[in-house]
Amino acid sequence: MLLQPTLQNDFVILAPLKESDFEVLYKVASDPLVWEQHPNKNRYQQEVFQTYFEGAIQSKGAFLVRDIQTKDVIGCTRFYDYNERDNSILIGYTFLGRSHWGGKHNPSMKKLMIEYAFTFVDKVLFHIGANNIRSQTAIQRIGAKKIGEESIAYHGETNNLNFIYCIEKTS
Repeated sequence: MLLQPTLQNDFVILAPLKESDFEVLYKVASDPLVWEQHPNKNRYQQEVFQTYFEGAIQSKGAFLVRDIQTKDVIGCTRFYDYNERDNSILIGYTFLGRSHWGGKHNPSMKKLMIEYAFTFVDKVLFHIGANNIRSQTAIQRIGAKKIGEESIAYHGETNNLNFIYCIEKTS
């Protein structure tokens, strides 16, 4: 499974994240309200965001997300933890700028990623912070079901309680 294909639809284009994307992505991430429900609320700080960004680059599965109409950078997401034995992959580490909350961008981005993933796996999983009600609601709207809870340490960060959601491929 290629973890960084270029994917696009009528709302977003997902392109492989590159080291040179740091500044343009940090402009979106520097808004404290983007992180207010996230387990690491300080990611708007440049040095904390740098750790997130380094993890994204190292994952070799991260995407720079652009609005297809304006070509503006609106966020980031990634594939990670491909599990051949379990026939699953995770989608996460996602954030979008507030200008793109509550519309078609997040669900269409997830749909692109899920449809692509289902050509290789039968299950797509999501880790979502226990207090991130906004993301929990968004993932439930696209059909994900909560299947568990786990303490998870994001790249370079401390453990935090996350809910695990799943969408399974239907024939």
